[in-house]
Amino acid sequence: MSFFGKLKDRLFKSSSRLDEGLSDIVGEGTPAPAADAAPDPAPTLATPAPAAPVPPAAAPVPSEPAGARPGFFGRLFGREEADVPRRTLDDAMLEEIEDLLVASDMGVDTALRVTANLAEGRMGRRLSVPEIKEILAQEVARIMEGVARPMPLYPKTPQVVLVVGVNGSGKTTTIGKLASQFRAAGKTVVIAAGDTFRAAAVEQLQVWGRRAGVPVLTAAQGSDPASLAFDAMERAARDGADLLLIDTAGRLQNRQDLMEELAKIVRVIRKKDPSAPHNTLLVLDATTGQNALSQVEIFQKIADVTGLVMTKLDGTAKGGVLVALADRFGLPIHAIGVGEQIDDLAPFDPEEFARALTGADA
Repeated sequence: MSFFGKLKDRLFKSSSRLDEGLSDIVGEGTPAPAADAAPDPAPTLATPAPAAPVPPAAAPVPSEPAGARPGFFGRLFGREEADVPRRTLDDAMLEEIEDLLVASDMGVDTALRVTANLAEGRMGRRLSVPEIKEILAQEVARIMEGVARPMPLYPKTPQVVLVVGVNGSGKTTTIGKLASQFRAAGKTVVIAAGDTFRAAAVEQLQVWGRRAGVPVLTAAQGSDPASLAFDAMERAARDGADLLLIDTAGRLQNRQDLMEELAKIVRVIRKKDPSAPHNTLLVLDATTGQNALSQVEIFQKIADVTGLVMTKLDGTAKGGVLVALADRFGLPIHAIGVGEQIDDLAPFDPEEFARALTGADA
């Protein structure tokens, strides 16, 4: 299955919610009138005596077979059947669509922006669910196309990648997947298990390290993460590694301690390389919904985030939070995750995501 197919399948919770909501909204309207369904009526419909025989030369153009449903572009150009539910776009309908987008965790500001663009030039038109989904997909892709960028790679080695995020966000798994994928691409990678307070995080990284054939540097539980980061930089430089991925703790219950810990790691790293860390990736859990917005704000202040990775999109009915993040912060989105397998972390594609989120046709 292609990643788009997998993404659409695993974002079914979000797309089905939007689909059901739009069907309810449009269902409040009425089927399109016959005139809308057939803008070019057959000549016999205008004759005063419809029962009279029609000469062969005047036979009407054959109509579509009964029960046939035209393709999407046919519907766009007015060739939909009369029984396709449609509703006139007005202020009340826009408000209902806006509420639906907010319920998908797109956020009020982003939902207002999307519905305003939906309304532009379309007020008073009768729209069907497929048409609305297509328009929404286009608007979501428009918001996100500027933030879809792969993690930059630099010629200077080792490239230090600091990975931050709250505990349970999928941070450790994301590091393992990145290490495996970079190694498969021919890069040499070293992992530093900098969350020295959680034995489970270290063990999980060691599992991924063995799976990917990547060394994982560890320290005694509760030891100084900055010291481990320094040792890891020396090891990565000595081994000629291309990338050093450093895991960090994510305890937000005491932000001051976390801020001081991350600040110390950065200071120590810069003693070895003033330009490091070259990337600071924030890993976010899609199931946290709007809480992801506050996490970005906190970690931007603490760690100068350069890019985002969104995980667990397969476990939420509110995938719209990624749209809200793109609209509000404009940070690069490097990758998204929709599962636990190695190929379930992939570069972010705004159009594929938009179509999977809205349930629009591929």
